[in-house]
Amino acid sequence: MEAANGSANTASAPAANGERDDPGGFKLKFCTVCASNQNRSMEAHLRLSQAHYPVISFGTGSLVRLPGPSITQPNVYQFNKVSYDAMYKELHEKDPRLYTANGLLNMLGRNRQVKWGPERWQDWQIGIPRTDHASDRGSEGTEGGVVDVVFTCEERCWDAVIDDLLNRGSPLNRPVHVINVDIKDNHEEASIGGRGILDLADSLNNAAKEERENVGSAAFDMASAASRASFDERVPEIVGEWQERWPNLPATWTLAWF
Repeated sequence: MEAANGSANTASAPAANGERDDPGGFKLKFCTVCASNQNRSMEAHLRLSQAHYPVISFGTGSLVRLPGPSITQPNVYQFNKVSYDAMYKELHEKDPRLYTANGLLNMLGRNRQVKWGPERWQDWQIGIPRTDHASDRGSEGTEGGVVDVVFTCEERCWDAVIDDLLNRGSPLNRPVHVINVDIKDNHEEASIGGRGILDLADSLNNAAKEERENVGSAAFDMASAASRASFDERVPEIVGEWQERWPNLPATWTLAWF
């Protein structure tokens, strides 16, 4: 990720930060993905969990990389093995002034309040119960190990997710929408992107609730291609309408399979 901040138009940003009232009822299950499961995916994970959506998050890189004292000296960690808290403590010990100034300590402080540590997409066992993630924010509803929508935060992550799903061979025969929202990897853009993803999630969930009522809850909740067809057909139009509201967050969509 970049250490410097960027800029963007925030005029279309949805309502306030922080926890929303839980309206109850049906909710789509979401997944957020960036390269290192640190900045963009975790900001979106937090936003979605504050809106009481079921959500999990991952990175697609081979290793977790954070900025270091120079561009040739990044801080490198392994996925699934080093916690956000351990990273925070290590960087605070190394150079608290540097890592406060570039926002890493603030980011890691946020992350450790969301879940234990960064997870790698390619290591995710789709359809296997996530019984050891009960303390993660947004874990309620994701225990079954499947989601309805995957949000990636840059094109190479979108490519990695699509390629991985193709390689897995669709063993569950379950549709999943994969939507890339292109977000620059700095803290300011991640905050804007998180608000944009939440706005899109709200639009998708409203449509899903309507189609679930039309189809019937039992059939819709089976999440088969037939039972979700009416919702699946609406997604491209929903993304297009959302893109008009968020023109600075280029989006790409495809329907894939678990």
